[in-house]
Amino acid sequence: MVPLSFADTELMLTPGRALYWPREEALLVADLHLEKASFYAQHGQMLPPYDSRETLERVAAEVRSTGAQQVITLGDNFHDADGAARMDEQACAMLGEMTSALDWIWITGNHDTRKDGSVAEATCGGRMVEELELGGIILRHEARRGETRPEISGHYHPKLKVTVRGRRIARPCAVIAETGGEAHRMIAPAFGTLTGGMPAGDPAILKALQPAGAINAVVPAKGRLARFPLWRAGSRVAA
Repeated sequence: MVPLSFADTELMLTPGRALYWPREEALLVADLHLEKASFYAQHGQMLPPYDSRETLERVAAEVRSTGAQQVITLGDNFHDADGAARMDEQACAMLGEMTSALDWIWITGNHDTRKDGSVAEATCGGRMVEELELGGIILRHEARRGETRPEISGHYHPKLKVTVRGRRIARPCAVIAETGGEAHRMIAPAFGTLTGGMPAGDPAILKALQPAGAINAVVPAKGRLARFPLWRAGSRVAA
């Protein structure tokens, strides 16, 4: 884990694409997209049906390594609102154990809610909210353009493409907006096993984080936080 100074507090960005908030003993995970493989199977695209188990095993590993007492998801927890009904017994048991043992809070996203307003998470334990304010930071699924309060969100699945020794590598990353040199808004990396990604410098991401003085992609690298500039006020500096 590498420390990340954010809105007058210290977070930790883990190599596994989670955020740990030591002061709140909280693990933040964005975009689990549980049961994505079974959703695609229903539509004729067969994927290995183990994504939920793998994702939940990784959440459990992050809880153990950080000592988190609270898990807060940042929306798009299931790939669709019927995902919970398709989970196999092992995945259900894993999820049930964690939601019983931890203060588990589901922030709901656009993939989670049916037209009648019901949500997949209702049968899985834990608490459900549309958004949450914790320690002066707003936690929600999708960044709200124009937000001036500290905010952490998900939704966009940002990925950074870099060239290392002649090889083009794409890695999930966080995207952070700064004002006056202080990080105050963040789009977290997608945590789910089968989540794809949007280029970190995509105009949709840059637009969602306005107003800002600067926007950077950040990734943990060899125990340090590597920063890659994406945008500066008045000009876009990278893709």
